[in-house]
Amino acid sequence: MNRETWSPSRSGATGSSLPLGKVPVDLLRHLLARFAKSRDSRVVVGAGIGLDAAAIRIGSRVLVAKTDPITLVADEIGAYALLINANDLATMGATPRWFLATVLLPPRSATTSSVTRLFAQLQATCRRLHVTLCGGHSEITDAVTRPVVVGCLLGECAPGTIVTAAGARVGDAVLLTKGLAIEGVSILARERAVEIRRRHGRRFLDQCRRYLTKPGLSVLKEAQVAMAAGGVHAMHDPTEGGLSSALYELAEAANVGLKVEADAIQILPEAARLCSDFDLSPLGILASGALLICVDPAYEKRTLVRLRAARIPVTQIGTVVPRRNSVTLIENGRARAFPRFVVDELARFFEQSRAR
Repeated sequence: MNRETWSPSRSGATGSSLPLGKVPVDLLRHLLARFAKSRDSRVVVGAGIGLDAAAIRIGSRVLVAKTDPITLVADEIGAYALLINANDLATMGATPRWFLATVLLPPRSATTSSVTRLFAQLQATCRRLHVTLCGGHSEITDAVTRPVVVGCLLGECAPGTIVTAAGARVGDAVLLTKGLAIEGVSILARERAVEIRRRHGRRFLDQCRRYLTKPGLSVLKEAQVAMAAGGVHAMHDPTEGGLSSALYELAEAANVGLKVEADAIQILPEAARLCSDFDLSPLGILASGALLICVDPAYEKRTLVRLRAARIPVTQIGTVVPRRNSVTLIENGRARAFPRFVVDELARFFEQSRAR
């Protein structure tokens, strides 16, 4: 199957195997409708396609909760775990406060020094984001072959400030901060360091490794700047499946279509180089560090000005359109369906590498 195609029937047959990565959207939609109906009136935002976190009314405040695992990288895994979860709270306009981590370590590589290093990473990132590490679980187990950290991050916001991907409205400008694919570059630089250094030299490798902090995986600052500018109807964090999955999730959550200009999508230079080297599409690779913002056109200019004043690169890549138009990519004056990916490009690459 071509990796830029999607067939719902792949997951439709009972007992059929599923591809790596997120549970296919059509199956997940069915499961959520069947098993995740909320009966608690305090749940402001519950489970849904494209919804980044849950929101629960607690007195006069709203508790925003997110859980997400880190499975593709071992180096700096503590920092990844916190940053990825914090991004999903940021997209809902919440302030991250309390972090819990489930740490699963394989017997062969778990040492006192490696565990200490992981907890030091968690502490340093918590301090940077003003978050408290307040609990979790740690275990050495043969159930995993590499370190896995499952983070659970809690935050808070005022009831009237919650933003979700479901809020996008027809006519909104679609903005993308920083560019693609920050997380993909950072992970490749850690998992394929020898090959990258051989091809491009130590300086290039070091530049790619620094993508974790510069441009950086965190979108907390840009989310806060955009919210302060006003007019934000929706935000979404492109993670697994990259920009492609994020656009389709946003469109589904808001029941809208999206028209995206290919020439406006910023692909960072190191990302373009590595995607070419490893035969990856930058549209379908892990893209944490970028932020999609759907903003009222009356506030678009002010939002762009404020983000750029905060030294956050940003471009308008498209427009929210009616649902019947789906998600389209305008390239060389022609419109086509935005490419979809059965599996995140990085997960596909690592799986094929292990199979060789």
